[in-house]
Amino acid sequence: QQFNVTSYDAAAMAVIIFQAFSGMWINAFIVSVICNAWVKKKTLNSNEKILVLLGCSRFSYLCISWIYSLLAIIYPVYLHVHPIRQLAEGAKSFFNCSNLWVSACLCVFYCIKIASFRNSFFIYLKVKIDRMVPWLLLGSVLFSLVIGILAFNIGDKLQCNNSTGQGRLWKVKFQMDEQFFPIYFFTGFGYATAFMAVIFSALLLLFSLWRHKHNMQTNSMKDLSLDAHIKAMKSILSFFVMYSINCISLIVAMIYTAEGQNPVMFLTHVCLYAFPGVHSLLLIFSNPRLEKTLLRILSFVKCK
Repeated sequence: QQFNVTSYDAAAMAVIIFQAFSGMWINAFIVSVICNAWVKKKTLNSNEKILVLLGCSRFSYLCISWIYSLLAIIYPVYLHVHPIRQLAEGAKSFFNCSNLWVSACLCVFYCIKIASFRNSFFIYLKVKIDRMVPWLLLGSVLFSLVIGILAFNIGDKLQCNNSTGQGRLWKVKFQMDEQFFPIYFFTGFGYATAFMAVIFSALLLLFSLWRHKHNMQTNSMKDLSLDAHIKAMKSILSFFVMYSINCISLIVAMIYTAEGQNPVMFLTHVCLYAFPGVHSLLLIFSNPRLEKTLLRILSFVKCK
């Protein structure tokens, strides 16, 4: 059986490959800088733990996507060999879900660390958040693993259906829609939960910023924590906008899964592959150590 790649597919994949390759280098930079600091000081704080896991999951997701798209252009027949495609889809689902959940954990961590409320439960979270971070990351990985296993199993069933369903495309598509229901449910639940965590974190931090600024104006005093509030608010709001676009793209991608390649799928994949790189770039410029290291590297390259 021949598998032809049209010029439109090749152009779309070329754009995706470029995005994935750029995002890989950005996230590799984050992981390498933090790991280098880890070796020197022998410890990692909670923020660095989240950034390392986030960088690793994004690098792995983009790397697999890059290889997948490259194979689809150069030798697409490999993608129809069992179980290469199933493994790729399962790994992509695992790392993508891990990316979303760890991103949400980072947003919640910033909110709890910076926002100030007198509520006893919030004070308890602020005190215990450093101990809770490893468990939050472990829960994110375990849930992502469930999504990855479901994606692999569904891909495996679809491969069997497609191999025995020649001339009965309508039946194969109907069966595919039925078999997609478990991963639709769990994935949708995971995306909705992570998205709600991001929304509540942004709203809480915004309310904390407003109340803190109001108290300062009332008492006619200055407080350095206002700068921390504003910086965190800018970071979370920019992340919220990108996270919203990413979640909408994921929903559209799930809806159009069975429709094949089309302009809508191309735009959604552009958004999906842009999110890990663009957000990581913003994380670099919001972290003094990462920003300083990046600027030093860029100045060195410029001098060379």
